Amino acid sequence: MRSEEPPRARTHGPAEPNKPNGPVESAGASEPVDPDVTPSDVRRRRKPWRSRHGTPVAVAVVAVGGSLGALARFGASLLWPTPAGAFPWTTLTVNAAGCLAIGVLLVAVTEVFTAHPLLRPFLGTGFLGGFTTFSTYCVDIERLVAADRAGTALGYLVATVAAATAAVAVGARGTRRLLAHRSPS
Repeated sequence: MRSEEPPRARTHGPAEPNKPNGPVESAGASEPVDPDVTPSDVRRRRKPWRSRHGTPVAVAVVAVGGSLGALARFGASLLWPTPAGAFPWTTLTVNAAGCLAIGVLLVAVTEVFTAHPLLRPFLGTGFLGGFTTFSTYCVDIERLVAADRAGTALGYLVATVAAATAAVAVGARGTRRLLAHRSPS
């Protein structure tokens, strides 16, 4: 039987209780702090799923960004079509490029500048979420297996996960290095 530990307090500013930037109750010490939300916002909220701009606005921003990202992905598939049964280079490239952009974006909006609260939902969740296409990735694997190309499907499965993970890391690290060279020492 496990003993339940009480939630630990995390601070996001001065460690003074009942002050705007005092402790914030969280499920664990490793839980990340969202830079778009202040502790006082969390305490004031009755419904934590609502954004500062309201759910309808946030959903609309994600929908518009997602539509534009999906159109960009569709454009890539028209410019570089994948023949039936062939290795889906277009989907792999789109997913890797989108993940690279996600790495750059998240470092930029969380570590470099204070972005508008709807920028991350528009670009990250919306545009880049619509641009990267892990549902098509699954369909591509299914089609390769159906075409008796299970080895190619397995290679594609591994290559996409590896490329996407590496692209996020390269985007984040590259952005940090670029900014470290640009900042005055």
